[in-house]
Amino acid sequence: MIWHLIAAVFAGLGAAGIGLLLRTLSARRLPRWIVPAFAGLGMIAYQVHHEYSWFEHKKAQLPDSARVVTSEQSSAFWRPWTYLVPLTTAFTVVDEQSLVRSRANDQRLVEFILYRFERAHVDRLDHRPHLMNCSTGELVPLAEDTRRPQTEAMRRLDADDPLHRALCREA
Repeated sequence: MIWHLIAAVFAGLGAAGIGLLLRTLSARRLPRWIVPAFAGLGMIAYQVHHEYSWFEHKKAQLPDSARVVTSEQSSAFWRPWTYLVPLTTAFTVVDEQSLVRSRANDQRLVEFILYRFERAHVDRLDHRPHLMNCSTGELVPLAEDTRRPQTEAMRRLDADDPLHRALCREA
């Protein structure tokens, strides 16, 4: 977080320098407020760039076997540009290398860990093991320590759900 603050300050200083250069080149015809205005615009431009590049940066850090299943976009009134181009604030990932496929009673099962990355002031990562029944579309979270299914939290996924498609295509 401190590094982004430092980067924003330096982006503002660089943009202020451009404003000062423009004012000097115009023989001081441009108003004095152009320098702090450029500084503010530089800091805002850095922040916008950082926010929009977060998703691609996090994806680049993932291993090749990780597959992004879903992503969530949102808008906020204090970021009016997000109404034009929504900001990716969270995404879920499945590591295809760690999938455990099996069969039980003629049902195709897949055990996997679902990772959820969320952008906040400090990025959050939640991960939890799950069991997917590809034949019925049932998704059941597993207990962390015992790996026992927690059937009270079971939910059904449609066949066109991105998670169902990612896990249940024929291997």
